[in-house]
Amino acid sequence: MDYDDEPELTGYVPTEGHPRRRRTLMIMRVVVLVGIACLILPGVLTSVSVASETADSACRAWVRYEASDATGVSARFEVFGPGGMGWECYATGGFGGDRHVASLGLIPVSPRLSPVPVSNS
Repeated sequence: MDYDDEPELTGYVPTEGHPRRRRTLMIMRVVVLVGIACLILPGVLTSVSVASETADSACRAWVRYEASDATGVSARFEVFGPGGMGWECYATGGFGGDRHVASLGLIPVSPRLSPVPVSNS
C-alpha cells in the first residue's frame, strides 16, 4: 500500500501556471504598455509640432537675411545634415536649386539678425 503524506498534492507540479493566470498577465501587460504610450505620445507629437513651426519661422528669417532672391524656404530635420543632427534651413529657387542657408540645431530658435543694410545706388 502506497502512503502519501499529502494526497491533495498528488500530481501537482509547482512550475506549471494556469492558462487563466497567464492570459490575465498578458492582458495587464498590454494595458500597461498602451497606457504608457498614451501618456508619452501627446508630448512627443506636441514637441515635434512646435519644433517644426519654430524651424520654419527661423528658416524664413535666415533666408530673408541671407538669400533674398530665393522664392521659397525649406526647413528639414536631418540626421546627417551639413551641421550634424538637427534642423537645416534651405533656400529654394532663385538660383537653380536648394541652397543650404543655416543649421538651426536640435532645438531651433528664431534668430536675432541685424537688418540688412540697404545700399543707395
